[in-house]
Amino acid sequence: MSKKLENATALYMEGIRDGHAREAVTKYTGRRYTQHSTGVRNGIEGFVEFFGPFLERCPVRDIRIVRGFVDQQYVFVQAFQDINNGEAKWVTTDLFDTDSDDKIIEHWDVIAAFDGSEQSEPNQISGPIEADDLAATEDNKETVRTFMCDVMVLGDGEQYLQYVDGANLIEHKAADVDGFEHYIGSYDMVFKLIGQGNMVVAYSQLTYQGQPLARFDIFRLSEGKIVELWANQEPIPPKDEWTNGGKF
Repeated sequence: MSKKLENATALYMEGIRDGHAREAVTKYTGRRYTQHSTGVRNGIEGFVEFFGPFLERCPVRDIRIVRGFVDQQYVFVQAFQDINNGEAKWVTTDLFDTDSDDKIIEHWDVIAAFDGSEQSEPNQISGPIEADDLAATEDNKETVRTFMCDVMVLGDGEQYLQYVDGANLIEHKAADVDGFEHYIGSYDMVFKLIGQGNMVVAYSQLTYQGQPLARFDIFRLSEGKIVELWANQEPIPPKDEWTNGGKF
């Protein structure tokens, strides 16, 4: 595991699962820690201020990293959280920027309720975990970049099936999230796009049925087409509720 991924994982495991918020955020972040989770203030003190009460309210925390990879300075992880023996279950998708010492300096996330069964298939976290076909990383990133721009942002639905195996696409999403094709043309922008091998992640802002959303799409590609998708989205709260510069 790369040091960058180790640090991002340790911030989760030590800081949140194990309850050592101050120690972990001090150890694994750099000279700054810019936060885009809108309820958390920037910096070490903002992290501690938010997670201190959370740790008290939620003494039982079963947290695991499901997927994770690194692309240059960026780290992506998808986490599953079972809080207080099933009182709440969450899927969290997180993107971290890192400095030259592999420390975390910026963080974006999307959190959604896990609304299925871990035994059901497919569910929001099931499916292949490891990236493969590493030599195809840049080709797959370029395929997804073009697809997201032309189809999902500009709304050219006629090109959808050039990029997506529509007949066999496996979608991992919450029950209240519509099928992917319904979002064609709803994306306002793709903010970040990173990848490793046959896995590519896009973090985007979209407006769907009048609601601004932040959304992570994790794509698995095979032979140049999207064959599997993990979608995680959440409403963007009104600006007067932000405690930092916002989701992006």
